[in-house]
Amino acid sequence: MTELNLDGMALAPGVVETIVSIAANEVEGVASVGPAAAGGLRSVFAAKPSTQGIDVAVGEDDKLNVSVRIDVYYGHVLPDLAANVRQAVADAVASQVGAQVGSVDVYIDGIQFAN
Repeated sequence: MTELNLDGMALAPGVVETIVSIAANEVEGVASVGPAAAGGLRSVFAAKPSTQGIDVAVGEDDKLNVSVRIDVYYGHVLPDLAANVRQAVADAVASQVGAQVGSVDVYIDGIQFAN
C-alpha cells in the first residue's frame, strides 16, 4: 500500500497494517497473523507486530478493503472467529484512522494446537 491521505493526514505504509495486526491478534482464538514462516525468531526480536499476511487497498469509493491471513487455535468455531476478527479490524481502523472500511476478508491458513 502506498501512503494513505485522509482529511489532511498522511499515513506511512504499514501503519494501517500494524493496526490490523494488533486488532486481529487480540481476538480470542487467533494464534497468529500472517504466514507461519513469519513467526519464529523474527517475532521474538521484533519491536512491532508482523504485518505479513495483511493487505490494505483503497477502493474506488475511498473505503479501505482489508484482507488478513490468520492461524487459529483448535476448538474455536471458525465462522464465529472470522466474524469477530472482521468486527475487531473494522472497529480498530475506523476509530484509530478515521477511515471507512468497505470489507474485511479473513483467510484461515492453519490450525494450531495449544500446549
